[in-house]
Amino acid sequence: MERATFGAGCFWGVEAAFRRIEGVVSTAVGFMGGTVANPTYRQVCTDRTGHAEVVQLEYDPARIRYEDLLEVFWQIHDPTQVNRQGPDVGTQYRSVIFFHTPEQEAAARASKERVEKSGLYRRPLATQIVPAAEFWRAEEYHQQYLEKRGLAPCAIP
Repeated sequence: MERATFGAGCFWGVEAAFRRIEGVVSTAVGFMGGTVANPTYRQVCTDRTGHAEVVQLEYDPARIRYEDLLEVFWQIHDPTQVNRQGPDVGTQYRSVIFFHTPEQEAAARASKERVEKSGLYRRPLATQIVPAAEFWRAEEYHQQYLEKRGLAPCAIP
């Protein structure tokens, strides 16, 4: 199994979207990229810890490629928005790819370049591509939040 970590706004919908993908073995929502050890959701929501809300997933590379996960990432949010997604505003909602290996970094940069050149967006992409840091798992009630409440995940075009 390999690991991938993405921030694309509120982690509830992002997790639900990735959980539907064949080859994704497990998901967990949490926080990455900040300065506070073991932050709580309440702390991260102050926009003072520097963390992004993220989904960390384990996937089987024999069943799905990292590049395919990147395609899902680009489809499930607006990567041109700076520190927000829809009504959610703050650095914790930034668009970010946390890479775990040099191969992931290269794939993420190539993917971002393809999306930028595609003409799909009029504005420049705000997505950061940075090394993975410590993953802090969010409180249990956030895990599979939408599924627990019987809500539909966001659609993947």
